[in-house]
Amino acid sequence: MQRSFFEPAGPGTYLATAAAEGPWSPGAQHGGPPSALAARELERHEPAGHMRLASVTVDILRPVPVGVLTARTRTLRPGKRVALLETVLEAGGQEVLVARGWRTATLADAPVVARVGALPQLPETEQPPVFPGASVAGYLSHIEWRFESGSFAEPGPCTAWARPRIPLLPDEDLHPMSRSLLLADSGNGMSMVLDPRSYLFLNVNLTVVLQRDPAGEWLRLDATSTMGGTGTGLAETQLSDTSGPVGIGTQTLLISPR
Repeated sequence: MQRSFFEPAGPGTYLATAAAEGPWSPGAQHGGPPSALAARELERHEPAGHMRLASVTVDILRPVPVGVLTARTRTLRPGKRVALLETVLEAGGQEVLVARGWRTATLADAPVVARVGALPQLPETEQPPVFPGASVAGYLSHIEWRFESGSFAEPGPCTAWARPRIPLLPDEDLHPMSRSLLLADSGNGMSMVLDPRSYLFLNVNLTVVLQRDPAGEWLRLDATSTMGGTGTGLAETQLSDTSGPVGIGTQTLLISPR
C-alpha cells in the first residue's frame, strides 16, 4: 500500500506513486488521481470565501504517465458571482490534462429541491475489486469498494460506495470536489457493457457537477453506460452521500475493438 497518490516534488510539481496507476496500461495513470490533483490546484488558486467550486470538466489529452507532473493555473474569467479557472498538467514537456472549473457564489438560505426517495444506505461488507483482463494493483486496490449491485466483473449498470484508502498528498485532507473526481472517473469501468478483453471504452473527458459538497469520506456511485452504434459512448454516474444525491459525473467514451 502506497502512502499517497502523489508526493510533492517542488512548487507546482508532483510525483505520482504506483497507487495512481490505472488498470490497462503499465506506467499510465487512472484518470481519477490526476483529475483530483487538477481540482486541488483550482481550489487553491486565488480562493474566494464567498464562492465554491461547483463544476469541473477534465479533458485528458494523452495518457498521463506515472511520473512527474507540473501544474499551472490561471483565471480565465474573473467575477464576483461566477469565475472560470483553468489548470494544465504537463509531463515531459507535454500537456497531458486540462481542467476547467466554474466557481459560483454561495447563497445563504438558498432553496433546496431534491429527488424524493429512500436515503442511501452504506453496505457493511467490503468487496475487493475484480476486473477481467486488467490489473487491480494500482488505483483500484487503493480505493475501498462496497457494491450494492453489479461489480467490475459484471456487465451493465453498477452501484457502489467508494472511499480512498490513502490521501491525494501526504497528510492532507481531500476537498469534496477532488474526492468526487477521484472516484467518479471509475463510472465507465463500473458500468462496462462490453468485454474489456475485446473492446476499449476509454473516457476522453470527465465532468463533475456538485449542487452541494458531499459530506463524509464515502461517495455512492450509481453508474450506467450507453452506446449509440457510432463508436461513441456515454457514462453517467449519479453521485450521492448518506443524505442523498449531491451531483453527477459524465464521461465521453471512445469505443474501439482491441
